[in-house]
Amino acid sequence: MTYLQAISDGLREEMRADERVFVMGEDVGVFGGAFKVTDGFVDEFGTDRVMDTPLAESGIVGTAVGAAVVGMRPVCEMQFADFIACGFDQLVNVAGKMHYRQGLAVPITVRLPSGGGFSGGPFHSQNPEAWFMHAPGLKVVAPSTPEDAKGMLIKGIRDPNPVVYLEHKHLYRRVKGEVPTGTYETDFSARIAREGDDLVVIAYGAMVHTALEATAPEALDGASVEVLDLRSLVPLDEEAILASVRKCSKVVVLDEANATCAAGAQVASLIAERAFEDLDGPIVRVATPDVPIPFSPPLEQAVLPGVERVKEACRDLLAY
Repeated sequence: MTYLQAISDGLREEMRADERVFVMGEDVGVFGGAFKVTDGFVDEFGTDRVMDTPLAESGIVGTAVGAAVVGMRPVCEMQFADFIACGFDQLVNVAGKMHYRQGLAVPITVRLPSGGGFSGGPFHSQNPEAWFMHAPGLKVVAPSTPEDAKGMLIKGIRDPNPVVYLEHKHLYRRVKGEVPTGTYETDFSARIAREGDDLVVIAYGAMVHTALEATAPEALDGASVEVLDLRSLVPLDEEAILASVRKCSKVVVLDEANATCAAGAQVASLIAERAFEDLDGPIVRVATPDVPIPFSPPLEQAVLPGVERVKEACRDLLAY
């Protein structure tokens, strides 16, 4: 399956298995969603469970919170991750704090098509995961493979907490892989995408594939480079990160989001605090500059981390 098909399959499986699950968002019904994730859903599940909404992200998330509190399991689709800013208050200040304040579970899943690479410009290309990592009460996940995309969506829908599910648009139709049939859950934990000994690149989402391409043995003169796919940002699999650092001693942290206060910054901080004596060189970060994502294709490619930037960072650190 493609990454997009796996997301669609996971959502369909959960809707078939649990009548409490429904999807809501702009154009998710007859149109089938901005990227066709819910194509055909309205024919199978009807308009009561595949709900087209007005252009009102605050209303979408707020309605989902109310439905979740009374026992439903809503899945909200934002057409682009950037638009969640309009529903920020309902997600961060209501959904994220409801259990602490009132002891109520809010099992909502918010799907955020995120990331750049397709010349979408500054309002359709952001990676807003750090906004939600900073907000207590929310889980934040970002799968990189079709198998994980399905399993982590299912786990997110079943989780009693609000889950922010980042699905990278650049992966939708570019990445394919074997995906188990039926229902299964993928843990919110890291995985080793490739074993290595000389250096570890820590990444998530689309950047996992960039890391794998940039660090293939033939690309780095035979160096043995591990690639750790975080998969989950909250909770963050600290032990997996520290284990890779202790094994490899040299670390590149790769993040498509802009550098300041990003997920990569949290990872670097963790390593500096808890694995400093295991390091054999500085922690190197590769991220996007703190600028809006340009519309211009060559400018966008210059801004986003690419294979050559990752190769250069790895070469420099290996030679340190």
